[in-house]
Amino acid sequence: MNGNSKVRVGFIGLGIMGRSMAGHILNAGYQLNLYNRTRARADELVAKGAVWCGTPGEVAAASDIVITMVGFPRDVEEVYLGDEGIVARAAPGAILIDMTTSSPVLARRIGAEAAKKGCDALDAPVSGGEGGARDAKLAIMVGGGQAAFDSALPILQKMGTNIVLQGGPGAGQHTKMCNQIVIASTIMGVCEGLAYGRHAGLDLDTVLQSIGGGAASGFQLNTFGARIIKGDFAPGFFIEHFIKDLGIALAEAARMQLDLPALALARKLYQQLAEQGHGRSGTQALFKYYEK
Repeated sequence: MNGNSKVRVGFIGLGIMGRSMAGHILNAGYQLNLYNRTRARADELVAKGAVWCGTPGEVAAASDIVITMVGFPRDVEEVYLGDEGIVARAAPGAILIDMTTSSPVLARRIGAEAAKKGCDALDAPVSGGEGGARDAKLAIMVGGGQAAFDSALPILQKMGTNIVLQGGPGAGQHTKMCNQIVIASTIMGVCEGLAYGRHAGLDLDTVLQSIGGGAASGFQLNTFGARIIKGDFAPGFFIEHFIKDLGIALAEAARMQLDLPALALARKLYQQLAEQGHGRSGTQALFKYYEK
């Protein structure tokens, strides 16, 4: 596949990340079929040549590769497994790629149902947030078959730079859970370190100059720590979506009889923030918990 091919790509879900991701595919020269619950979010891409479809099923019927980037597992289940959803309407040979962070169990179920229709399914959640989506530098963690992965790779490369097949159906989602678990404890450490520095009367920009280049260095500290210092809590990734991810991870951990106390604490703190009206803030807004 290449940008001049006749491959038809469908994209469903034009949220804070999906719109940029779909735009990269369109800019690469692919025919792009679109659906989003709010039609207005598709207008810019339609003006550039994308084709609007009235339902997810219509996208699937018109596409060789279907990509979804929706909100919650219930949304994934609806768009894939509904009576007129993606699996029902997709043609045999289609590749179905869910890039939503969702349930590994659901990913395996979609894979099984897709196989019954002669289709391949990949679960391919991403990491990198709004910036990674905008710059086409997402990390993409993929579960599914090797042949489908190889066929889809040219499309995935339009959206990301670190693309790894992790294993069979559900393996991409499990890998994303590893990612979210690490982030959850890391961002707690960033917020607590900066809260400590502020209460100690330190200049946090100066603190960041030192610890941002030492053993504590990392994306969460250097990117989101800098935003916290500026009071910038705008979302690159919504707290309400992070709570969803942490809930999936805790459910999977419980199924494996694995105790993850730091993960449980992170979800508790984020739930408190959401209850206070910060669900649509970025994950770095956890710092507000320490400002009380």
